[in-house]
Amino acid sequence: MTFLNSSSFKKYLLPGLVFQSVVIAGGYGTGRELVEYFLNYGPLGGLLGMLIITTVMWSVLLALTFEFSRKFRAYDYRTFFIKLIGPFWFLFEILYFILLFIVLGVIGSAAGALLRDNFGIPFIIGVMIMLCAIGFLTFKGSGLIEKFLSSWSIVLYIVYGLFLIAAVVKFGPEIQKNFSSGIALPKWSLGGFKYALYNMGVIPAVLFCVSHIKTRKEAISAGLLGGLIGILPGLLFYIAVVSHYPAVLPEEVPADYLLRNFGFASLRILYLVVLIGTLIETGTGFIHAVNQRIQSALQAKGKKLLRWQRPVVALVLLLIGLGLSTFGLIPLIAKGYGTVSWGFFIVYIIPLATVGLYKIFKKKTN
Repeated sequence: MTFLNSSSFKKYLLPGLVFQSVVIAGGYGTGRELVEYFLNYGPLGGLLGMLIITTVMWSVLLALTFEFSRKFRAYDYRTFFIKLIGPFWFLFEILYFILLFIVLGVIGSAAGALLRDNFGIPFIIGVMIMLCAIGFLTFKGSGLIEKFLSSWSIVLYIVYGLFLIAAVVKFGPEIQKNFSSGIALPKWSLGGFKYALYNMGVIPAVLFCVSHIKTRKEAISAGLLGGLIGILPGLLFYIAVVSHYPAVLPEEVPADYLLRNFGFASLRILYLVVLIGTLIETGTGFIHAVNQRIQSALQAKGKKLLRWQRPVVALVLLLIGLGLSTFGLIPLIAKGYGTVSWGFFIVYIIPLATVGLYKIFKKKTN
């Protein structure tokens, strides 16, 4: 654990690992998203979209975000967007909470269902396990959250690596054949763009760990590495899922489909455990960003968020998310997920790439 506590790790690798932790549950945990936005355009088309479009967009956006955050010491999204778009900062918060409740509703239900269907644990107990895990992490604060998210991400890389090895051992010729076919359907670049766009709203949830970064070089390096760190597990999974192209295209949960075809029961159990951990990761990252935002607002008034209040905030947000999913409102809101993502593009990306870039190079801090 010495390396995880080192200054270099916290500056260059931690932000990317936290980003990957927050993005994974909605980004590629089940594999459905990778099939939808990449493999649907053919094995080669999807690979091009992932590497040329998504990875580059994420890296550039993370680099700009980290440098703006460092420059203005904006380590929570409230402070960040006040510095970026002034009195209109609340527009981001509205979008963030819509995304937050969609994600919390989905991961809460998913955790309960996964534990019930695979380990025989009652649904409500599964949900409570996730609630307790997230509540404990938010109670402990940034230090433990950083360690958990980064450590679990490393475990995740190992499991995804095993996932790829299993695919190559069982279906190596099929993978080679499908990539060699050179299938790249039109608009593969649009698929990569949409995938990057739909996941960019989570980036401000990473700001709490940018406080370790002290120079522009460190910020830009961490951002560029962050894009690579974020996409790597997705790339490993994508190569594996290509083995079952095009049969896998209609599958609702491609990861489970592949695991059943691999025939390795132990790998399936290991993957499910890791997947449940990623749900906890994502929920913790989203909620911790809200706690940091509340802390920032209270500090401006000479107050502070008490330690016991952090898990209370987490509990309230999780219950609202689960309540919405129970009443069927999450699917309704989720239909507007694309619209919300375009909202992030207008409120976050365009200002950051214009006003933010100007302020990074022109604005002087005290």
